[in-house]
Amino acid sequence: MKYDYLIVGSGLFGSVFAHEMTKKGKKCLIIERRDHIGGNVYTEEKEGINVHKYGAHIFHTSNKEVWNYINQFAEFNRYTNSPVANYKGELYNLPFNMNTFYQMWGVRTPEEAKAKIEEQKKESGIKEPKNLEEQAISLIGNDIYEKLVKGYTQKQWGKECTELPSFIIKRLPVRFTYDNNYFNDSYQGIPIGGYTKIIEKLLEGIEVRLNTDFFDKKEEYMEMADKILFTGMIDQYFDYCFGELEYRGLKFESETLDTNNYQGNAVINYTDAETPFTRIIEHKHFEIPANELGTDKDSDKTIITREYPKQWEKGQEAYYPVNDEKNSALYEKYKEVAEKEENVIFGGRLGMYQYFDMWKVIEEALKLVDEESI
Repeated sequence: MKYDYLIVGSGLFGSVFAHEMTKKGKKCLIIERRDHIGGNVYTEEKEGINVHKYGAHIFHTSNKEVWNYINQFAEFNRYTNSPVANYKGELYNLPFNMNTFYQMWGVRTPEEAKAKIEEQKKESGIKEPKNLEEQAISLIGNDIYEKLVKGYTQKQWGKECTELPSFIIKRLPVRFTYDNNYFNDSYQGIPIGGYTKIIEKLLEGIEVRLNTDFFDKKEEYMEMADKILFTGMIDQYFDYCFGELEYRGLKFESETLDTNNYQGNAVINYTDAETPFTRIIEHKHFEIPANELGTDKDSDKTIITREYPKQWEKGQEAYYPVNDEKNSALYEKYKEVAEKEENVIFGGRLGMYQYFDMWKVIEEALKLVDEESI
């Protein structure tokens, strides 16, 4: 049987693309190495709680077109991401805002907070930040950098902050209001019932083969369709011919506890270098409002997940690319040969070697649909 598109990977990128091309009358086949659909946005229900199996996924965007698109497939709640940082038992609000500055320095007004940050920036003598450490200190001063950025970031990336590019820290918002909403986007929420239900709706009527590794029968799969959409690691596709790109790995340890509320928040980051995990996620807080905790609408159990970053090794799950100068230059070599590859398209975080938020994955998939429809 001949297909118009063979899609390697059933994550958000592949599923959106398959859905839209099927609507246009194209015959699609999805093959998925894991035993479930959805890639890293996969959620599974346990104890009446939707567990984010591969880490916290909070949908946020200012792109109204993307927001309207995803809302076709699920109703979203009003969850607002307001993580808390734990530094050796001290608790601080995130993102960096007036609550954080009060907790750190006892300042109460934006003017006092700005003066404190400016004083620390001057002490540092940094004029043009050359790396993440210098960029962070020039944004929020040395105290916040040392307690809330340095250890967490070094654990997350497995590198010293002085070895990391400055642009990584620019993702962190700094605001001089008492506002704990992490994202500045217009739209934010969690799909009621979990992300898997979205993927199921996207893939209705589309053939999906689970536990199927593209590389087990690569030549055979290449002959099955007019075009291939590959959403795996681009360097693996080319058999690492230019060398291995660098990725970060993650390890998740989940446990079910006999309490209805373990930490009082969905996400608590552990920002000291000594704690081996970066954060604890308590999944029920993504979907159960505070006023329903402990009621008959709540489970008398809770599920938490500790998230450990680790060095990625070949054969393991790659979670996100390391977009430093060395890896970006190597990716350009793969991108050049990828553009010459006949009838193969590369998409998603791993196929395009970019750190995409979920909304951006959808935007890129829809853009590809438009290109393929010309």
